[in-house]
Order: sequence, then structure tokens, then C-alpha cells
Amino acid sequence: DHPNWAPHPIQGWAPSFIPKVLQDGLELGLGEKVMPVTGAEGVDVALRLAREEGIFTGISGGATVATALKVAETAPEGSVLLAMLPDTAERYLSTPLFASVEAEMSAEEQEIADSV
Repeated sequence: DHPNWAPHPIQGWAPSFIPKVLQDGLELGLGEKVMPVTGAEGVDVALRLAREEGIFTGISGGATVATALKVAETAPEGSVLLAMLPDTAERYLSTPLFASVEAEMSAEEQEIADSV
């Protein structure tokens, strides 16, 4: 088991080890490091992406962007970062990601929906 591994809600990120392909890439200098990110960070950023950017992604997408934001904090000026989000959040509607979202729209939300 990898020392940074702990149980988490990030579906698809379950291994408690660094996969061989990743370890080989690190040893060949194709990557710099493995950056741990918490499930809470993934949830928070996924919800921020939905709320602020209209990007509907799952917890792993939120965790990916959370990591990219950490990298951006120390990246040289003018750096270009790419964070790929391979799925949408529709399959996660019944997971902890959306536990804080009410099933029914509020009156304000309904008014917005009716205006389009």
C-alpha cells in the first residue's frame, strides 16, 4: 500500500498503490510527482465547477482540477496547464457529491428555469 492512500469517495481512484505505468513514467522523468488530493477537495471543487463555471463533473473531475489549482499556485508565470475531465456528473447524482442539493427546485430556481 502507498503511504498516501486512505479510503475516499473518488470513484475510479481506488488503488492503494501507484500503478506500474505511472511509476515507470516517474522513473523515466515523464512526470514530476504524485500529488495527493482529498475526497473533500474533490467534492468542493466539483461543486464549485458546477456553480461557477457550469461544468458538471464528478468527484474525480473535481479532484483533478483541485490538483491543477495546486500546481498553478507555484507554476511559472505564463505556464499552460491542462486538466482533463473524462465524464459528467449525471452518474453521481445519488452519491455524497450531491447530498447537499435538494431534489426539488426552490421558488427562485423555478423562476429562473421558467424564464429560459
